[in-house]
Amino acid sequence: MSEVVRVRAAVLEELLAAARGEPQLECCGLLAGRDGLISLVLPARNALASAAAFEIAPLELFALFRRIRAGGLELLGIYHSHPRGENSPSSRDIAAAFYPSAAYFILSPLLDAPQPVRAFRIRDGQVSELTLQSE
Repeated sequence: MSEVVRVRAAVLEELLAAARGEPQLECCGLLAGRDGLISLVLPARNALASAAAFEIAPLELFALFRRIRAGGLELLGIYHSHPRGENSPSSRDIAAAFYPSAAYFILSPLLDAPQPVRAFRIRDGQVSELTLQSE
């Protein structure tokens, strides 16, 4: 049985809007909440400005973490889009998964994507898909 990640429905809508807003670039950001429920999207700028990779600049990342702490929240997820190809973790995504307790959300901007929002647990190079529970 797959692990469940709880997320507000409005967060899922915001993630899709972000992926479809600039479909030629990977969008990215952090997801925060409390008690295991993701309730806040913290968009970031893709410092690589790439359709094939993303990176959040260190100063922006620190600012986002400060916002999470100031709000009494915790980091629950990290998101980015895959403008081209399937929204499953790439080898680059797996190698750069530095937060083993976070859910990694990968979005597809394609209107006909069977699952435009998917989430994964990535620990020690191992990937398992999570079940999204919208609340």
